[in-house]
Amino acid sequence: MSTTKSKKTAVVICPGRGTYNKEELGYLKRLHSDKVELVEVIDNYRQQQGQVSVSELDTMAKYSMRKHTAGENASALIYACALADFQAINQDEYDVVAVTGNSMGWYIALAVAGALQPAAAIELINTMGSMMTDGVVGGQMIYPIADENWCEDSAKVKQIMQWLAEVNQKDDCEVHISIHLGGYLVFGGNQVGLSALEAKLPVVQDRYPMNLFNHAAFHTPLLTDTSAKAKTLLSSELFCTPQLPLIDGLGNIWQPYSSDLNALYDYTLDTQVVEPYNFSKAIEVAVKEFAPDKLIILGPGATLGGAVAQSLIKQQWLGLNCKADFISRQKSDPFILAMGLEDQRKHVLP
Repeated sequence: MSTTKSKKTAVVICPGRGTYNKEELGYLKRLHSDKVELVEVIDNYRQQQGQVSVSELDTMAKYSMRKHTAGENASALIYACALADFQAINQDEYDVVAVTGNSMGWYIALAVAGALQPAAAIELINTMGSMMTDGVVGGQMIYPIADENWCEDSAKVKQIMQWLAEVNQKDDCEVHISIHLGGYLVFGGNQVGLSALEAKLPVVQDRYPMNLFNHAAFHTPLLTDTSAKAKTLLSSELFCTPQLPLIDGLGNIWQPYSSDLNALYDYTLDTQVVEPYNFSKAIEVAVKEFAPDKLIILGPGATLGGAVAQSLIKQQWLGLNCKADFISRQKSDPFILAMGLEDQRKHVLP
């Protein structure tokens, strides 16, 4: 009598900007030389726009901060790597039950879930990524709100909110929370506002507050004009019915066959462009609503792992109460599998 092996359920998490760094150079060529068709769609579109192909960016002899982190290049490059990773997941082993992403990762999640077909996906991702070609609007800055055990420090958050309010009292300053990112807050604002907030925030770990190079003030009202422009450039007809449930940056679930595509278009090109992206909430909804056996983080890079773990700790998911619990769990029976890490990637591939 043969028994059918039951699949593990997984929620897939798509990466945002800042995940293709020096260490990732050659990611596509090294790991996905077989994904010719996928890369061709992206390269052909970019060549029509007079932009450098992702193949060329990926195979450059040297990593260039200016070139590889520019929005018009980073977005398409990260999308290509992430989509290729998604296609590499062992379908016999894993049943993907939902998809989410962080910030720009929302656009990738739309593609992964089938709400954007390949041609539509690169058009939307490339268009949104190229919005800042003529000059980046504002900036982003990241700061930790968790202690060394990866537990959120509520007193610290309260103090930061007070400083944020004080900065915004000044006539020329505008700063908002851009992303709730596990044990971090990402702020978006104008440069004078970010500098004023930076002056108030105590330096932590010799690196925070950290200004994010080449990042605009996405997920804040500073991007209102960008949102309006995006709607003139991109049609709602790009969107189609998702094949997998999508969890957005408000924690809402867009279900297959019951999603209002006009509402999905408005959320994608308006709401999430100008309002905070709550990645922590998306992870909370992912585990509570879908109770997956694994969380699979697509590459490139693995910078989202810590933020996801901190979100799980806040929910005390699987009895995780601190960083040590998480590390111990990852060693014995990893719950998070980051495809950007070789030792975790092997668990996801056929």
